[in-house]
Amino acid sequence: MNLGMPEVLLILVAALILFGPRKLPELGKSLGQAMAQFRRASEDFKRSWEQEVELEKTRHIAATSTPESDYSYSLPEESPAAETAPAPEPAPEPAPASVAQTPEKPRSEHWI
Repeated sequence: MNLGMPEVLLILVAALILFGPRKLPELGKSLGQAMAQFRRASEDFKRSWEQEVELEKTRHIAATSTPESDYSYSLPEESPAAETAPAPEPAPEPAPASVAQTPEKPRSEHWI
C-alpha cells in the first residue's frame, strides 16, 4: 500500500479534526503498539508453521526410508538363464479313445 504525500496529509488533518491535538499522540502510540504486537504474533505464527512443516517432512522421510532388514518378505531371485530361455509349452492332451469324435451338425437359423 503506497500512500503519497497528499494522502498522508489528508489523513493527518482528518485525524487532527476528529480526535483533537491532545488525543492524537495517545492514539498514535496505541496504534504503534498494536502494529508491533501484530507483527510479533505473525512472526511467531510463521516460525511455528515452518517448524511443523519441517517436523512433517522428517516424519514422512522416516516412514518411507525403512531399512531392508525390516521387511518380512523378499522377492524370489531369478536366474539369468530363466530370462533368456522361454518356458516350453505343454503338449495338448490326446482325446480319450472311448469318446467317438463325430462332426457337429450345423445349426439351423430357423427355429420353427
